[in-house]
Amino acid sequence: MTSKVVYTGDLRTLATHVRSGSTIETDAPVDNQGKGERFSPTDLVAVALATCILTTYGISNATNKINIVGAVCYVEKIMVSNPRKIGEIKITLEFPESAPFSDREKQALEITARSCPVMESLHPDCKKTLTFNWPV
Repeated sequence: MTSKVVYTGDLRTLATHVRSGSTIETDAPVDNQGKGERFSPTDLVAVALATCILTTYGISNATNKINIVGAVCYVEKIMVSNPRKIGEIKITLEFPESAPFSDREKQALEITARSCPVMESLHPDCKKTLTFNWPV
């Protein structure tokens, strides 16, 4: 078992990672009867994509020796109606200025981002827009 999720009332949940005890609270968004005081479940889907990209970079870059420490993802989730679902996830990736990236490294990082496990798991109807901002 990976996690235990408990409904705590008022459109909130508490998810506990069984192995570590780490927790995440969720709240329904303001536009869907919630208080918007925590990540919503759909926020977590968008955040999962960003964290998966960065984690996959870390795994593959241990072999490729590309330093991405300090890389940042800015995440925007866009909801649509009928049915209510995530219509698009926009992620802007900014890379550290610690070293310039070769064209080959940039290409490898872009391919890695577009093929991480969460990206591969999202429905094809959910648009995924990635913007790569490389240091100058």
